[in-house]
Amino acid sequence: MVGMARSSKGDEPVVDRGEHDAAPNPVWFKPLMIGFMLLGLVWVIVFYLTSQQFPIPGIAGWNLVIGFGIAFVGFLMTTRWR
Repeated sequence: MVGMARSSKGDEPVVDRGEHDAAPNPVWFKPLMIGFMLLGLVWVIVFYLTSQQFPIPGIAGWNLVIGFGIAFVGFLMTTRWR
């Protein structure tokens, strides 16, 4: 039969597509990542519990931006954790 596709029976080599020898994270990476997330959470909680006067008085709602920004850095670090 002329129009038939040939079947592969192991003629082609198998290509290993593993990660490019990714090195493990340094010891300080995980505690710093968790620390950023917790610090951001504590920042936002303090802001709400003190009736929006602390952690930095005078900047009002920007305290939320700072707190969520710190926590966001921690969450971004989770994408690089191995």
